[in-house]
Amino acid sequence: MKEIIAFIRSSKMNATKKILDELNVSSVTAIPVLGRGNQRGLNPVLAGIDISKDAIVKGNITGMKFVPKRMLVIVAKDEEVNLIVDALVKVNKTGFIGDGKIFVCPTDNAMRIRTKESGDTAL
Repeated sequence: MKEIIAFIRSSKMNATKKILDELNVSSVTAIPVLGRGNQRGLNPVLAGIDISKDAIVKGNITGMKFVPKRMLVIVAKDEEVNLIVDALVKVNKTGFIGDGKIFVCPTDNAMRIRTKESGDTAL
């Protein structure tokens, strides 16, 4: 089992829910979060400026501290992970700064509280 943690644009939630439903991903947790990435929360398109990676690294550019995103948490069987990750990338990629990030982490076990089923059966 793997845990997939994805940070995506809030505006992409409906498209993301649709593709996860098409893949029969039945269990997803979505949480509104605030955060920032390497660009420090500054959107160069809205600001009308060109941001070089060197300027950001040197701390010469400051911007909004946090950007609203959605954090999705999905626990999936090992054989489903690549399909889910590929679908998340496909629907969320715009090519612009702030598209998000996906993390895949190992999950040792899962347990359904009601029935005490564990492992893949609990998913």
